Parts: sequence; C-alpha cells; structure tokens
Amino acid sequence: MSSGPGVIGGPTHPEGPLTLAVPRGALFEETLDLLDAAGVDTAPARGDSRSLIFHTDEMTLVTMRPSDVPTYVEAGAADVGITGKDVLLEQSDRVVYELLDLGYGKCRMVLAGRRGDERLGESQRRLGMMRIATKYPRIAERYFEDTGRQIELIEVKGSVELAPLIGLGDGIVDLVATGRTLAENDLEVREEIVDCTARLVANRVAHKLRAAEVDDLTARLRVASRA
Repeated sequence: MSSGPGVIGGPTHPEGPLTLAVPRGALFEETLDLLDAAGVDTAPARGDSRSLIFHTDEMTLVTMRPSDVPTYVEAGAADVGITGKDVLLEQSDRVVYELLDLGYGKCRMVLAGRRGDERLGESQRRLGMMRIATKYPRIAERYFEDTGRQIELIEVKGSVELAPLIGLGDGIVDLVATGRTLAENDLEVREEIVDCTARLVANRVAHKLRAAEVDDLTARLRVASRA
C-alpha cells in the first residue's frame, strides 16, 4: 500500500535511535509516565517547549495527534507509535503491526440515545433504518453490518452529542470514558460496541529490520504496563 509520493512503508531512518510517535491530548501524560517506567527519558517532552520532536540518548520522540500515529508509522516516518484502539479500528486500512495492549486510556465505543427516548427502536421497526451520527463512520458501519441492521450514517466532526438533541439523528456512536458528557446532555448508553485502550504499533519494515530494538521496547513496556 502506497502512503504517498516516494513512500513505500519502510523506515526512513534504518540507523540511529528509534523514532517513537507519541500521542498528544488525553493519552499524552499517561504515555510519558509509562515510557518513564520503561526507562525511556521523557524529560525533554515534559517542558514548555513548542517543539514537536524531542531527542533522547535512546530514541527520538515525535508528538502528534493520536489519529496521525498510524499514518506516520505506516509510512516509516516513525518506527513505532502509541495510539488508541479506536484510532486503529477506524483506520483499519493502515498497514501497521499492533504489538501490545498498554492497558491505559480505557474507554468504550458505544451506541447512545436520548434518555427514555425510543426513537432508535421505533425507526428500526417503522423504517427499517436508524439515523446514526458519529465521528467514527467505519466502526459504526461495521458494527451495524455485523448485527444485521441498516443505518443512515451522518458523519460529524464536532460535538456529536448535539445530533439527537436537535433531531439530526436517532442516536450516536461515540467514544466515552466516564459517561459524564452523555449524562450532562441527557443521553444514555444503549449498546456497548468495543472497549478501547492505548496500543503499541510498529512499522512493518522496522519490525523486521530493527527487530531487536522493537522487541526490547515492547518487552519493557509490557513489564511497565503490568507493574
């Protein structure tokens, strides 16, 4: 699979330190804590610098949006990376090796609707189809196909909770951690689709050419994640 002009999925830096894609946002602090526990120096990435690239003696840390991690790892711009399982499921066409469930960043992909509102069931019975708003169209499509139901998919980018409140959709498929945002918008979980946690992934070529380094990092993170 081609990943762009001149990119064939191999590492762009077969020598020197490993390059690790680190997710910004909700997973950032826990990722750095786990790397510390595994013996990786994350001090450079913890300061106030606006830099996106941080060099340590052992590896290069490149910080980015979680949704960009599979892109950089597949292309070989990063040898390994950490991102959420939700990202990997939504970008299942990205060719990366999932090496390890890191156990943190726990959340759930769910189907939710307005509390006490039966429109989800009524639309299914009356029209044979539900209108579902989501930021995760591929996950939603696969889930409803697997459960034998038809949906009209409405892809949104912002606050998906708004959709059933103003009639854009009968329900939503979204990622929830505590469920607080759903509750504050008078929504409730109707079905749980999949549990998601942070995962370690590797570029397929780096996994072979730099197997000793990748396996060593994987082993250290496995021990640290279970401590």
